[in-house]
Amino acid sequence: MLETSARLLRLLSLLQSNRDWTGTELADRLNMSGRTVRADIERLRTLGYPVEGTRGKVGGYRLGAGADMPPLLLDDEEAVVVVAGLRAAAAGALAGVGAVEETALRALTKLERVLPPRLRRRAAALRSFTVAVRPDSPGPVVDPAVLSTLAAACRDHEGVRFDYDTHGGSATRREVEPYRLVNWGRRWYLLAYDLGRRDWRTFRVDRIRPRTPNNPRFTPRPLPTDDVAAYVSGGAAAAAWRYRASVVVHAPAAGVAARINPAVGTVESRPGDRTCLLHTGADSVETLAVHLALLDADFEVTGPPELVAHLRTLADRYARSAPVVRKRSGSDR
Repeated sequence: MLETSARLLRLLSLLQSNRDWTGTELADRLNMSGRTVRADIERLRTLGYPVEGTRGKVGGYRLGAGADMPPLLLDDEEAVVVVAGLRAAAAGALAGVGAVEETALRALTKLERVLPPRLRRRAAALRSFTVAVRPDSPGPVVDPAVLSTLAAACRDHEGVRFDYDTHGGSATRREVEPYRLVNWGRRWYLLAYDLGRRDWRTFRVDRIRPRTPNNPRFTPRPLPTDDVAAYVSGGAAAAAWRYRASVVVHAPAAGVAARINPAVGTVESRPGDRTCLLHTGADSVETLAVHLALLDADFEVTGPPELVAHLRTLADRYARSAPVVRKRSGSDR
C-alpha cells in the first residue's frame, strides 16, 4: 500500500507541472508499465483529481481544474513558504483585505495540523523568531468576493457596473472596462476605462459596490502605460494631495524623473531641455519641501504661499546652522 501511495504521489507531481504527458512518457519517467499508469490515473480520478485525457497519437494526460478541491501536493520548501504567507495574512501584514485575515487563519490552522514533524518545527521557528510591524491604523476593509469578481472580469474582459463613493463622498454609478487590480500599501485599486468619462480612471476597491450581472465582453484597449503600478500609485497619491505645486527645476526632465518616485509627481519637459516642470504635491508643506530637497538641483517655487513661506523659514534655518568661515588675511599668517 505504501509503495502504491508513493507511486501515486510521484504521478501526481508530474501531472501538476501544467503540461501534457503521454502515457509512454509517464511510464518512462516513473519506470512502470503503461497498464500501471492507466490504472493509477483511474485511482487519482477516484480520489477527486480531475485528470483529463485525450486519445490519438498526440493524446495524453494533464491535471484539469475540478469542481472540488482535491488534496494538494507540496514539497518541503513550498509548504514552509505557504505557511509563512498565510501567517503574514492572518497577522494583518496584507493590510487592506479585511476578511482575508480570518480566512488565512483557518487555512493556516488546517495546514499546520497536517505538517510532518520536521516541517512543523521549521514553521514554528518561523513563527517564533519573526516580528511583524503592524500599521498605525487599520486599512480600509475590502470584501474578498469583490476582489474575486473584479479579477475575473479583468481576466474575461467583461464590463462591470458598480456604485462608487468618490473621494468627496458623492455617490455615483459607473460602467467600466476593468483591466488591472493594484495593491498599494493598505489599499486596493482598480484600473479601468470609464465608459461614461471616456478616459482611464483609478477606483478604490473598498468604495466599489458591484451590480450584477456584468456587462458584455469588450475588446481590450492598449493600456495607458507599461508601468501600471506607477500609473496607479501616482494617480492615487495626487487625488489625496492637500497641497499642490508646479515647480521649475533647473535640470533635464529625464534626470529629474529618474530621481523621484512616481507617487511624488510627474515631470514635464520644457523647450531646450535645460529645465523641466515638476507637478507635485503632498499632505503637508514639510513633505513637499523634502521632495524638492531630494532633487539635488536648483528650482523655482511660486506657490502655494504656505510652501513658499516654509522654504524661506528653512533657508534661514540652514543659513544659521552653517556660519560663514572667514578667510584669514595675509597679515594674520
